[in-house]
Amino acid sequence: MMSNLAIRDARDDERDAIRALTLAAYADYAAQPFWQGFRRTLLATLDAQGVPIERIVAERAGRLVGSVWLYPPRAQAYVHGPVSASWPEVRLMAVAPDARGQGIGAALLRECERRARLGGATTLGLHTHDAMRAAIRLYERAGFVRAPELDFQPPSGVLVKGYLLLLGDDRGDAPGGGDARESEAAEAPRRAAADGDSSRGGPTEQQ
Repeated sequence: MMSNLAIRDARDDERDAIRALTLAAYADYAAQPFWQGFRRTLLATLDAQGVPIERIVAERAGRLVGSVWLYPPRAQAYVHGPVSASWPEVRLMAVAPDARGQGIGAALLRECERRARLGGATTLGLHTHDAMRAAIRLYERAGFVRAPELDFQPPSGVLVKGYLLLLGDDRGDAPGGGDARESEAAEAPRRAAADGDSSRGGPTEQQ
């Protein structure tokens, strides 16, 4: 199933398709108390213009089946959340509901890691929250670890949790294994803050 999956940059004329795909992917959370505010944030983010984002899509048989956004270092990925982080940030990971379980999310995440490394980044960040259990499993399998220093809370009261991935030569090959990666990830935001490379703010939501 993965052999005919193309991961590429989105075209300008695919904005409506990406919007529909993302809303369909996140509709699972429509019954959650945070949904209305979260949906407004999704729409505002999807419709934003002039933001320096890498919009990445997964295409199969001429149809978009997944998308993700990769914000560059020091870009404001969240309106009220942590800003000016010194690493790229993954946002709006979305897989079409009828294409789940086929490795599309993992392929998109690997592409974000690849691009981050090519850009010289040593860390990759993202935010999510506890309702997004499948996404959290995906991120943890990819090697992301919790970074509580990056947590924030929107007006809805949902705790949005920070995660970081240390981009070594190869995930899992660093001396010390997972414990070493967790220790380094915990140190990354503190090092950036000490260097004056990051600042923190209040709320918003992710994927």
